[in-house]
Amino acid sequence: MSAYKTAILMDSCGDLPIDVRESFHIYTLPVHIIYPEGDYLDGVNIDPMMIYERFPEEIPKTSTPSPQEAIELFEKIRDDGYENVIAICISNRLSSTVNTIRMASEEVPELRCFVFDTLNIDIGSGIFAYWVGTKIKEGMAFEEICEKLEEKRSDSHLMFYMDTLKYLIAGGRIGRVAGMIGEKLKLKPIISCDKEGVYYTVAKIRGRKPGMKKLLDLLAKYADGHRCWIVIGNGNAAKEAEEFRQMVEERIPHGKILFMHQIVASMANHTGPGLIGLEVFVDP
Repeated sequence: MSAYKTAILMDSCGDLPIDVRESFHIYTLPVHIIYPEGDYLDGVNIDPMMIYERFPEEIPKTSTPSPQEAIELFEKIRDDGYENVIAICISNRLSSTVNTIRMASEEVPELRCFVFDTLNIDIGSGIFAYWVGTKIKEGMAFEEICEKLEEKRSDSHLMFYMDTLKYLIAGGRIGRVAGMIGEKLKLKPIISCDKEGVYYTVAKIRGRKPGMKKLLDLLAKYADGHRCWIVIGNGNAAKEAEEFRQMVEERIPHGKILFMHQIVASMANHTGPGLIGLEVFVDP
C-alpha cells in the first residue's frame, strides 16, 4: 500500500503554522475558545492577537472539539480518498481531545487509524506531525511510521519561559507547577511536560535575559552530539524571539531552525504575553 494513502490529523494545540500544515496536507481539528458573546474556533475565526488584546480583563475558556466535529473530519479524510490516518494529539493529561479523536475514529471504520498521544504540548506535540509528513514524503509505510513514532516520543524536548503563571492558573492547567509562590516572589518560570504529560517547573529565574539563557542552557544539552530540528515560539514577544534566535544559532550551530512563530490562540490563552518557547527534536 502506498504511504501516500496516509493522512495526518492534528489538534490545533499542536501549533504548526498554516503554511507548514498545507505543505504536508495536514488536517486540523480546532479547539473551542469561549467568550461571553460566543464560541470561536482556534485558528479559524480567532487569532492570538485577539486574545492578547482582551487581556488581562478577559481570559476566555477553552473546550475540546465535539465528537461530531471529529467524526465529520474523519469522514472528510475518507471522502478525500485516504485509507490510513495518523492522528497526533497533545497530552491526555492536558486535554481530552485525544480521547475524542480515538472514539471518533471508531465511527469511520473504512479508515485505519493510529492515534498518537505525544504526552506533550504545543509544538512539542505538533513536531511529530511535521516528522510524519517528512516520512510520508520519503515513502515510508504507514505501519513503519506508527512503530517509529512510539520510539521517538522521548526525542521531543520543549520548554517555555513565561513572564507570569497567572493565565496558566486561571485555565486550571497548572499541573505540578509551583504557581502562587513563584508569583509572590516575582520569579519567572520555565516549564515543560514530564514523562506523564503533565506540566512541571523546570526552573525559576529572576528576569527575562537570565530566563532566556537558562532556557537555552537546559535544551542545548539534548542537542549536544545530535542532528536536531529547532522551533522557536513566542507569545506576543517577536522582538525577544529574534534575539533568542541569534543565541540559539550561536549555541546550537548544528541545529536546523525549521521556523519561528507566534503561538496559536488556544496556547496564548493559557500562557499570556511574554512567552518564549524552544523546541529541540533530536535525530529527526
